[in-house]
Amino acid sequence: MFEEGNIIALATPPGIGAIAVIRISGPDAITIVSKKFSPYGEKDFVTQKTHTIHLGYLQDGDRKLDKVLVSIFRAPNSYTGENIVEISCHGSTYIQQQIIQLFLKNGCRTAKEGEFTLRAFLNGKMDLSQAEAVADLIASESEAAHQIAMQQMRGGFSTEIKKLREELLNFASLIELELDFSQEDVEFADRATFRELLERITTVLKTLIDSFALGNVLKNGIPVAIVGEPNVGKSTLLNALLNEERAIVSDIPGTTRDSVEDQLSIQGISFRFIDTAGIRETSDTIEKIGIERAFEKIEKAQLVLYLFEAGDDKSGEIETLKVRYPSKRILAIGNKSEKHSETSLQSFREKMPEVFWISAKTGKGLDTLKEELATLALSGRLGKNAIVISNSRHYDALLKALAEIEKVIGGLEMEIPGDLLAIDIRQALYHLGEITGSVTTDDLLGNIFSNFCIGK
Repeated sequence: MFEEGNIIALATPPGIGAIAVIRISGPDAITIVSKKFSPYGEKDFVTQKTHTIHLGYLQDGDRKLDKVLVSIFRAPNSYTGENIVEISCHGSTYIQQQIIQLFLKNGCRTAKEGEFTLRAFLNGKMDLSQAEAVADLIASESEAAHQIAMQQMRGGFSTEIKKLREELLNFASLIELELDFSQEDVEFADRATFRELLERITTVLKTLIDSFALGNVLKNGIPVAIVGEPNVGKSTLLNALLNEERAIVSDIPGTTRDSVEDQLSIQGISFRFIDTAGIRETSDTIEKIGIERAFEKIEKAQLVLYLFEAGDDKSGEIETLKVRYPSKRILAIGNKSEKHSETSLQSFREKMPEVFWISAKTGKGLDTLKEELATLALSGRLGKNAIVISNSRHYDALLKALAEIEKVIGGLEMEIPGDLLAIDIRQALYHLGEITGSVTTDDLLGNIFSNFCIGK
C-alpha cells in the first residue's frame, strides 16, 4: 500500500485559474526543489527555516518556467510528517504541467489518490477517523456537514473511542493474566467493576450508533418529498423555497409528470426537495408512472410535505398517509391561504391545528415552515460539542463492537470462564481499533484513501 519516495501532485482544482498550488512531499522534497528554484536575494534555499515562503523563479536549465512563491514545511512539522514544499504558480494549465513534468524528471513520482493524507496517517499526524474527516470536510456542502467533519477532524470522536478502548484493554489484560494463574483460581479483574464498565461502554456505543441516522442525512442532505393532489401548488412551493423557476407551473392539472429535485441550505442544513407528480386516479399512462414514482420518493424521503389547498378538509387523507408511512415525519401544509380571510383561516386552524398555513404564491408562512424543517432535522441533537457519526464504516464497526460487548455481558451473567470472555473482549477491541486505525489492513487503507482526490 505504501511506497516510499518523493511524490508530487496538483493540490488545487485542475484547470485555468489565478494561481495553482503544486505540492511535493518526501525526504528529498526541499533538496529537489532547491536545484530548480532560484530565490530572490541569492539565499541558500536548502537552509531556510520551516514554515517560510520564498519568492523566485523556477527554471528548467536556462529556461524560466514561472515566477513563483515556494513554501517550506520541514519534517515532522508538516501535514504529512515529511518535508513538504508547496509551489504557488500562475494558474495556466501549461505552466502547471510544465512544473509537474520538471519534477517528475528530477526525483519525484505522481502521488496516488489520498497519498498525502495516507502518509499523514502512517506518520502519526492523525488517526484513521481524522483522515476520513479530511475527505468529508473537502466534500461538505452545508454548515452542518462542515461542523460534523470539523468535530471529527479535531479528534472528538477518536478521543471517545480511544478512551473506551483503553479502559476495556486494561480489564482485558487482567482477565488474560488470570489465565496464567488458572491453577491458583485467582481473580484479578473485579467482575462488578467490569460489569459497570461494560454497561457504560454499551451506553456510549448506543448513543453513537443512534446519532448515525442524523449524521448521515446532515452529511448527504435531508430528502424532503412534496406530495399532494394535482394543482395544489407543489411546483410553486418548490420554486418559492428555491427562489427560482425550477419547476414548471401551470393551471392544468397533472403538469408534473416526473420528479423534480433541487437542493437548499436552511440554517446551515442541506435539504433535497423533491417535487412529485400529483396523486390522483388517472387513465393517463405517463401520469400513472409519475404517480408511482411519487410514492417511491415518499419511501426514500426523510420528511414528507403533504400539500393541499386551504379550505379543503384533508384530515382523512393526512391520517391515511400517516398510517401508510408510520415511520415518516409528515407535515400537513395548507396552501393558497391568500384566497381566504383571516377569519375563515382561523376556523380551519381549529379543525386541523397541526397544519402549517402558507401561500407559496406570496411567500407568506414560508419562513415559519423553514424554521420547522430545521428544527425537525436537528431535533436539538447537534450541539457544538455533540459527537455525531456520519461515516458508514464507523457505524458498521460500532455495531460489531456493541454486539461483542453484549456477548461479554451475557458471559458475565452466565459466569463463563475467563478464557471465553477474553475471546469476545478481543473482538470488541478489534472493531474499536478499526475505527481509529489501531487495527488496519492494506485492503482497508486502499479502500479509504482511493476515495480522496489526488492532491490530498
